Amino acid sequence: MELLDQYSLSWIIGLVVALSVTGVIAGLMAGLLGVGGGIVIVPVLYHLFTLLGIDESVKMHVAVGTSLATIIPTSLRSARAHSNKGNLDSALLKSLAPSLLFGVLVGTLVSGLVSGLVLSLVFGVIGLLVAANMAISKEPAALAETLPKGMVRHSIGTGIGGFSTLMGIGGGTLSVPVLTRCQVPMHRAVGTAAAIGIFISVPGALGFLINGWGVPERPPFSLGYVNLIGFALIVPMTLWTAPIGARIAHAINARLLRQLFAVFLFITAVRMLYGVWA
Repeated sequence: MELLDQYSLSWIIGLVVALSVTGVIAGLMAGLLGVGGGIVIVPVLYHLFTLLGIDESVKMHVAVGTSLATIIPTSLRSARAHSNKGNLDSALLKSLAPSLLFGVLVGTLVSGLVSGLVLSLVFGVIGLLVAANMAISKEPAALAETLPKGMVRHSIGTGIGGFSTLMGIGGGTLSVPVLTRCQVPMHRAVGTAAAIGIFISVPGALGFLINGWGVPERPPFSLGYVNLIGFALIVPMTLWTAPIGARIAHAINARLLRQLFAVFLFITAVRMLYGVWA
């Protein structure tokens, strides 16, 4: 592990400011749009690490691992708030939990075997799909009257857990569209998705911590693939700004904001895909 005194003062200040701004942006977007902070944190950290010259072999892994770690406290807080309002479907969560955990296990194992380019590819492709979904102004058609049971439900949970772990997101980005298209009311879908984030972020962050143990070229003060400086700076900012974003959401054109964010996500996803093929 490298020490901070090996870097210039301006480099350290730039890192602190950039990570703090990352937390502010992630919290505001989470509150404004109802999206998980990870969908913002991962691409911002990816570009930040690129500017700071972090080695290509580890920067995406550290971005994903750090993002998963920051989701732990925010998802706990969010899930508790939604539960107090009666918007958490505990029965649905219980039925999805085993497959979610299995998906996280698969995602963690895969992340330890593949390069950062593969993680960028996964984020880029799914990011394009999420951006397209957010850009659609009309309400999407329902796919089913209820969330399918049996193997179909287990497959859905495994997919959400696996891809969310590889992307470094809490699961809401993928689970809310699925649940709402299966006629789960929006507030209940968002509340349940917040709890899903706990099942993904805790084992996912632990897996990235283990996978990155002793790997060279990581940013300073990284525990495995989890950067402790990023965690310490992003989490407080996210917790502070998320409620502010939620209040602002009631005073602005939410549809326009979602479309602008879709453009940001689209550009980021294309940039990552370009980096894969370049």
